[in-house]
Amino acid sequence: MPHHILTYILALITGASVSSFLGVYAFIKIRNAPGGKYFCAAAFLAAFFAVAYAFELTSVSLEGIMFWVAVEYLAIPFLPVAVLMMCIDYAGRKLKKWMYGVLFVLPVITVIVHYTNPYHHLYYTAVGMRSDTLHPVVKLEGGPWFWVHSFFLYFCMLASVFILLLQLKKVSFRFQMQICLMVIGLLIPVGASLFYLNGWSGGVDLGPVSICVSFLFQGVALLWFQMFDVVPIARETVFESLEEGVIVLNKNDAVVDYNRAMKMVLPFLTVHTIGKPLKEVIGHNEQLGNIICNGQECDYQLIQSGGTLHFHIRFAVLQSKKSESIGKIITFINVTERVQMEEKLHKLASMDGLTGVLNRTFFLERAEAACRQVKEKGGSVSMIMFDIDHFKRVNDTFGHEAGDLVLENIACTVQKKMRPNDLFARYGGEEFIIFLPDASLFETHERAEEIRTAIADMITIAGGEPLNVTSSFGLSHTQIEADGTDSPIQTLMREADQALYAAKRNGRNCVQAL
Repeated sequence: MPHHILTYILALITGASVSSFLGVYAFIKIRNAPGGKYFCAAAFLAAFFAVAYAFELTSVSLEGIMFWVAVEYLAIPFLPVAVLMMCIDYAGRKLKKWMYGVLFVLPVITVIVHYTNPYHHLYYTAVGMRSDTLHPVVKLEGGPWFWVHSFFLYFCMLASVFILLLQLKKVSFRFQMQICLMVIGLLIPVGASLFYLNGWSGGVDLGPVSICVSFLFQGVALLWFQMFDVVPIARETVFESLEEGVIVLNKNDAVVDYNRAMKMVLPFLTVHTIGKPLKEVIGHNEQLGNIICNGQECDYQLIQSGGTLHFHIRFAVLQSKKSESIGKIITFINVTERVQMEEKLHKLASMDGLTGVLNRTFFLERAEAACRQVKEKGGSVSMIMFDIDHFKRVNDTFGHEAGDLVLENIACTVQKKMRPNDLFARYGGEEFIIFLPDASLFETHERAEEIRTAIADMITIAGGEPLNVTSSFGLSHTQIEADGTDSPIQTLMREADQALYAAKRNGRNCVQAL
């Protein structure tokens, strides 16, 4: 046996051993990781192919060589499929079911056509021994299906390379190195196969050993860069698809990574901000800076030109395998819809269902809060209570539907007369109440007269006929001392109510102060 053939056989056995070791290691460590099970399958198929070809090289007869060629074809058709599936799974991609069928049916057909070749010669049109070599080498003329299989093999390998190259811009430098090693490993068998098919290898098929060399590169990517421990390519389908904004910081609070949703919070995030301290990225946003510095779960309100966004911020510590803190993940959960819904519900709960003004309960809460503000510096507050004169007669004559329409129109008319700080509510039935902060008794009387006149001039169409109503008003007023302790609300309401009854005794449709 020529010395170079013996050397090549030893290389095949060494390559097969390395591929087997990687397959076993991957099966134990990462078979459940994306791409892991296909890596195992490809490694074992490569080892099987290399060993079978080593035996082919030791054979001296055509029958012996063709036997081992047949053995090799138990692995050759499936090897490129396993590699392609590894890259697809590693990249977090999904194929349609029929595509899986095509990928696995073609290798099965290749095996069948190869084993039945003597009956149809679709795979090899001629089989013989070469006479121009120092050692026995089979001469095979490829048939139609041989070229179908060759095209399929190159397609799988180049598609694998293409899938990996698409991910280069989506990952950090560390993972780019990992992908480059994988790509180099995939291109080596392709180049070796072209070298052999062009007759430049002296009849020796460089494919088996080149595949084993390929797995050396895959092995470096696996052991050095932990190829399947973290799946950077799945980042596109997992990390980037998160609705929550996520930013990753190292232990020095420098930006390590972020997803697209995070740009809603920090729109100026770019690839150039990676590695910069987060405080520098945030800029003059002191509120957000303090929240992140404290590291406590909380709510955050972001005011933008398009409106106000609400986020709930959560923090998670990143730990090494030694349980050492190496950074943190900050998640911004967009709760704007929830907050807006809560505000709507709160508003509905605070409003009178018929008139759309405050109800009695929320009026009292808001009035108490307004008084507390006046107490800080001192000032005057006033209260107006009014009801509709002879409202029962309206209901009895025109019906309750007409009465409701009158109440709605009065509420609308009065709201037009309110200042931004005034509080207006339906106190109950046909009775309404108004709280006026920072208003003197004289100003309150003028406002009440203005409202009384507007109601008297108001026309409500009920059953096609115009309907006019009047109203009676009672006023109360007090001065609040700075830093006072007692609340004047109940007193003001009682006095305004007494004044209202005085207005009714005085003939109605008038304003009366106590």
